[in-house]
Amino acid sequence: MAPLTGITILDLTHVLAGPFCAAGLMDLGARVIKVERPGTGDDTRAFPPFVAGESAYFATLNAGKQSIALDLKADADRAIFERLLARADVLLENYRPGVMERLGYGWDTLHAAHPRLVYGAVSGFGHSGPDAEKPAYDMVVQARGGVMAITGEEGGPPVRVGASIGDIVAGMYLAQGVLAALYDREKTGRGAKVDVAMLDAQLAIQEHAVAIASATGIPPGRTGARHPTITPFSTYRAADGFLVVAAGNDAMFRRLCTALPLPIADDPRFASNAARCDNHALLKRLLEAVLLEAPVDHWIAVLEGAGLPTARVQDMGQVLRDPQLLARSMVLPVTARPGGPGFTAPGNPVKMSTLPEMAGRPPAPMLDGDRQAVLDWLDRP
Repeated sequence: MAPLTGITILDLTHVLAGPFCAAGLMDLGARVIKVERPGTGDDTRAFPPFVAGESAYFATLNAGKQSIALDLKADADRAIFERLLARADVLLENYRPGVMERLGYGWDTLHAAHPRLVYGAVSGFGHSGPDAEKPAYDMVVQARGGVMAITGEEGGPPVRVGASIGDIVAGMYLAQGVLAALYDREKTGRGAKVDVAMLDAQLAIQEHAVAIASATGIPPGRTGARHPTITPFSTYRAADGFLVVAAGNDAMFRRLCTALPLPIADDPRFASNAARCDNHALLKRLLEAVLLEAPVDHWIAVLEGAGLPTARVQDMGQVLRDPQLLARSMVLPVTARPGGPGFTAPGNPVKMSTLPEMAGRPPAPMLDGDRQAVLDWLDRP
């Protein structure tokens, strides 16, 4: 039995951070009832790409959830929502602070009426501080949180990280907080409010940049794919593409030199990590002069044979065919509804001895497509 079997989550969130959190909790066994706006639903229903008129983006994040459309300003729908609150274990929302209070469903009100309910909120800047009510998107918090300042090529402009880590990391922290609140409820009998800010989460993942800036007084800049304090630890060009070479200590560097072969392990310019960092540009030219002589697959075999961490830089088409990911059920089909399109979605990266492995994901819900099923569930004792 999955660890969150029996847990019901009311998911009022939309777009990415909140739905990502809800999807992760669903993968652990929770039932997720997605409460959407009548008429339009989650914004991502309109996000491309589309297959047979349906959003692949929405399907990837929301496969397996149930959908009910409720207008929380309409009395009849509020009555349904309040019945749902009485049965739910967790409520998730990602409105700007104050919206839930204006609807009459803020934390204080809900905690008084439903003391066991866990209330999870994710927003750009959190529910406290001078900027709590400001709007935010992923790129806004990547910029303000310092991530873009260390992303991109040296001397080039700041760059947004390709994956939407401003949203995704906040969603992961929200899931972590919700799980802690559920565990705490087992001891206290009472729910808790979990407040996660996207901006806070961006700072929390930058352990190295924080260490450099606080210890030296000099904020780190952009270094491209290169690690700022370990060399060689970057991408390198081979005859037919790019690969990563990651020699994290002097012993690994010596093995790298032997494997290539490149007789520079005892050269004082490269004999220590500090020296290699000082001479990283020269070292990259020397390494690539060798690596360009053969294709990536050749060098992967050579480096792995020497016990060195390495990988081809793969595009997503290659990733979805990667045998290691396929072996761990990380590329899953999303079941098509009768007459509807099928999609592909990532699997659950959390592997547990008590959690059955998934062979596929259920369909993504149609807007309000589970209204009757949800109402029937409410009518059952």
